[in-house]
Amino acid sequence: MDRLRAYEIFMTVVSKGSFSKAADMLDTSPANVTRYINDLETYLGCRLLNRSSRKLSLTANGEALFERCKSILADIEETEALVSSETIQPRGRLRINAPLSFGILHLAPLWPEFIRRYPDLELDITLVDRVVDIVEEGYDLALRISHAGSINHAARKLASSHNVLCAAPAYIQQCGIPQTPNDLKLHECITYIYSGDEWSFTDSGGQTHNVRVKGKVQTNNGDTARAMALSGSGIIWQPTFLIGPDLASGALVALLQDYKLPDIDILAMYPSRRYLSAKVRVMIDFLVEAFAGTPPWDIKPK
Repeated sequence: MDRLRAYEIFMTVVSKGSFSKAADMLDTSPANVTRYINDLETYLGCRLLNRSSRKLSLTANGEALFERCKSILADIEETEALVSSETIQPRGRLRINAPLSFGILHLAPLWPEFIRRYPDLELDITLVDRVVDIVEEGYDLALRISHAGSINHAARKLASSHNVLCAAPAYIQQCGIPQTPNDLKLHECITYIYSGDEWSFTDSGGQTHNVRVKGKVQTNNGDTARAMALSGSGIIWQPTFLIGPDLASGALVALLQDYKLPDIDILAMYPSRRYLSAKVRVMIDFLVEAFAGTPPWDIKPK
């Protein structure tokens, strides 16, 4: 039995949920797929799949093998890339994860040019605001929004973005302008779940001011916070990559400008610095080029 082929077939059966669909994907016969799975179970001495007339499900042993196989096959792909033509001409599927708002506003416009440059690559893009496990969930690359300087994994910085406290003119006219961070306790603040309701500011002397705010709305999505602020419903702090145009147009007005919120970095993160495949390398280089210099969200209109 070719064990590597058996692992590949096993992974395909699980991902497709069917022996026949796996056979079509691998350009072989269902009987051959069945034989490989049976031989693999015999070799390992345990059942990997529960089979019924309607569906397949993994046994506990099957789940353990499935998770391990993802890592094994990824390592093999990276190793082969070192000595194959892929090191010269990137090809294959590139799985990318990115935050929702940033992905829509600043990444989506870039993909057509990337595909034009690298026609042998396919993009599989998932936009979600939660922090994914790159290895466990099988991503080649993840774009992360992180506090400046907090790089804990293999990563490359693409750009920075400022966080700005702001509100719409209508809100300011009705509720006034806070003069210090402590004044925010008296205001309607729209909170972002991932940042919490304790906002931290640094004054010109380097002193930190923490204030716990409150309001009727909290959200896990920056676009929702932005929409609420634009309607005059309260005060937000959000990154300039999301609200830069609103600040430039006057639709939102920056507040407490003598105090600074922590900047954030836009990072391209990947599983390992070792055996960086050509497809990941060209994507990172492409994004570095796209965001070189002053990022588009901080460019002042002429």
